[in-house]
Amino acid sequence: MGKSDANKLEFWTKAEYDRFIAGIEPGSEDYLIFEILFWTGIREGELLALSLSDFEMSGNLLHINKTYNRIRKRDVIDTPKTENSVRTIDIPNFLKEEVQEYAKKHYGFPEDQRLFPIVARTLQKRLKKYEALTGVKPIRVHDIRHSHVAYLIYQGVEPLIIKERLGHKDIQMTLNTYGHLYPSQQKKVAEMLDNKR
Repeated sequence: MGKSDANKLEFWTKAEYDRFIAGIEPGSEDYLIFEILFWTGIREGELLALSLSDFEMSGNLLHINKTYNRIRKRDVIDTPKTENSVRTIDIPNFLKEEVQEYAKKHYGFPEDQRLFPIVARTLQKRLKKYEALTGVKPIRVHDIRHSHVAYLIYQGVEPLIIKERLGHKDIQMTLNTYGHLYPSQQKKVAEMLDNKR
């Protein structure tokens, strides 16, 4: 993470994501997977550990408190890598509704069972499949997290809020990684000083 990552940051614009998601059948497992990734910015392991019980539907909240790994051909659910990774993310209403619709289609699905019982490699393959299908530029699954952040920055969201959504240890990590995406405020500062004189 940090500066080295910042120079080679790959992400989709909202238009590219729209093109990508349009190639996936709405309501399908793949559709919900990529919707959650893009609109929450959670990590791959966090997504693969999700269960229905992690969603607090009444408050439009998603609780991130575990991560998934595949170790020696065994599924391992563990606590996230840092204390800050344990967090609660506010989710948009449409995403909550998509999760509810998906749950309704899988009636009786256990609340504490993994929502997406696949491995990371399967996720990568599905990403590649839809990239090829829709003709969007190829990125990694982790880059969807960057795409979420780039979209938030474009919408004017403050770095501190982004830090909380991502579960970064400190604001420095967020700024080192994404600071260059913020439009320069220097001109505004100069104009403000001119006006105050």
